[in-house]
Parts: sequence; structure tokens; C-alpha cells
Amino acid sequence: MTQPLNILFLMEDLCFGGTQRQTLELARRLDRSRFVPAMLTLAGRTDMDDVALEAGISLNHLGTGRDVPTLFFLRLHRALKIHRPDILVTCTALPNIWGRIWGRPAGTPVIVGTCRGGGGPRRQHERLLWRLTDHIICNSRALRETLLSLGAPAGHLTCIFNGIDSHRFAPAEPHPSARPPLILCVARLARDKDHLTLFRAFEHILQSMPRARLRIVGDGPERSTLRAWAANHAAGSNIDFFPGTDDVFPHYGEARLFALASVREGQPNVLLEAMACGLPVCATAVGGIPALVEDNGLFSPVGDARVLADNCLSLLCEPRRCDDMGRAGRERVERDFSFSRMAAEHEVLFTRLWENRRKPA
Repeated sequence: MTQPLNILFLMEDLCFGGTQRQTLELARRLDRSRFVPAMLTLAGRTDMDDVALEAGISLNHLGTGRDVPTLFFLRLHRALKIHRPDILVTCTALPNIWGRIWGRPAGTPVIVGTCRGGGGPRRQHERLLWRLTDHIICNSRALRETLLSLGAPAGHLTCIFNGIDSHRFAPAEPHPSARPPLILCVARLARDKDHLTLFRAFEHILQSMPRARLRIVGDGPERSTLRAWAANHAAGSNIDFFPGTDDVFPHYGEARLFALASVREGQPNVLLEAMACGLPVCATAVGGIPALVEDNGLFSPVGDARVLADNCLSLLCEPRRCDDMGRAGRERVERDFSFSRMAAEHEVLFTRLWENRRKPA
């Protein structure tokens, strides 16, 4: 490479969310002598636009509001021709569909799809659309296995684990064992996260530990449904709702444990954040979660509120065990999930794809 490669990340939006944060952190850490990152969102201005701009990332929008405009796909082809990226990286469902469809007609040399959430292969129609990419990046081995089962060749896939800023997300005082019995869930308020199973588990928890509280941090389409449940059930008086924010560290510093009841996942960034902050985790054994949770947490089956409640209670009733599991999770993050590693692996892949693309037939 003699000139830096133009890398365009195509996103639905920059709302608070795991994929959005990971993509921003990747873009800001790319070696600017070799790569020039830019972002194009289908929606308009949202939560983390300023973060991108402060990092020197060029940012453009197809929409004007927080919602993706209905006919965005009619404008996307022209936008890709204007931006002329060397490598297009499609992130989240709609960009992975329409960015692939319009990328090649717009003259994009290299198209890299991403598959991150547990429902990604279905939502992104990977059985058909993996062929429209030069490569696909997934963030868990479980997703890689799913893509293989849909026909994508092994050489077409690369698994790159999420990264975490272990300096920003670090254990706080006091240790979890000395904190009130607060269960934390940071997650988008969407059906995949299955907050209602967590709420039902919390009802069981309150029967044995009436002082326990559940803190929900996030925004999303299920917000009104979840608030209505809380308003109509006695357990709701012990559930606190907080909006999504780019500064979630204070929430981790107040909790005794982290809980996640997802029915589908890739490699949830919030679990890495909780682990980095020294929290034990109680989560469902789906997607890439089992690869994260070893001796730092407990598993429950999808939709099983009783087992999830029992797992949470076992930790709430043994605070010192929370500290031991929290230390194990922190050590795992420091060893395996740095942002520098994540950025370096993307740089190697982008360079290889570009060089292979430029070789004569």
C-alpha cells in the first residue's frame, strides 16, 4: 500500500449500542498512516455522533432523524458512488443487506460484511447474501459455525473477538461483596435480550431477598412494554430504569452482579464491560456467551426464569464468591480482549483483502 486505504463503515445509526461502540472504537484506533476511516449512517444524527467527530472520523447521514428513512435504499447507491471507499464494511442488519446489494454496482472494490448478533444470520439473509461479500467478520466462534452451516466457505470467514478498554472499565471500590444486593442489566430494550424472563426471575429473587434491586440501563423498542410490566407487578417497585448512555461505568461500579437473559447473542460487549469491572455474571448459554463465561459466572437455559433466579441468589447470598468470580473475569479480559488486539487483527485482514483484490487475474 502506498496510499492509505479509505475504509467506510456503513451503519444504521450511532445510537448507544454494543455494535456502534465497537465500530467507533475500531475506527478511532486504525493506523491513520495506513487507513482513513469514515462512517455513513442510514439514519440522521444520533447519540454518539460527537464521539466520532471528536475522533476525527468523517461522518455522513442518509436520514435526518433518529429513524431510518423508508426509502433510504434509493439514496444509498449514489452515496456509495460519491464516497468511493476502497473497503466497505457493513454493520448491523439493513447495511449488511443493502450495502452488499449496492456496493458492487457502485464500484466498491472490497466489501466486508459483519455478523455480530445472535439473530444476525437470519436477519441479514446470510444464506443468500454472503456471496455478495469478499469476506465476513464475526465476533464469536458460534456465529462462525452458523455461517459455515449456511454455506459460507471457511476461507471467507474470520472471527475477531470484541475488544474492551480495560483502563476505562476497571474495578471500583468497594468490592462487589461490600455493595448492596443490586443486579445490573445493561442492554438494548429489544426482544432478543428477553428482559421479561429477567423480570420474572427477579420476582423469585425478591421472595428470598426483599432488599434486592434490579437496574435496567438501555433504550429500545420494548421500553413501553417493560415499563408497563413493572407498573403492573409488585416486583416493579424494586426495578429502576435508566436511559442508555455512553458513560455506563458508574452503573457497573454500584452493582454486585451482572445479569443477561438474551435468547440470541454474538459476543455481547456489555459482558466484557462487566467482567472488566470485576463483576460476576449470570447469563443464558447462547451464542458466544459460553466462550466468555468460564469461572467468572453462571449459566441458565434460555427462558428459564427459575434457574436464572437461583444463579443470581447463589451469588447474592455469597458475596465473597462475587469477588472471586469478578477477579477471574477481570483477568480474562486483560489477557484476551484488548482493543489493540482487535484493531490489529482488522488491519491485517483489511490489508490482505486489498492486496488480494488488486492481484491480476
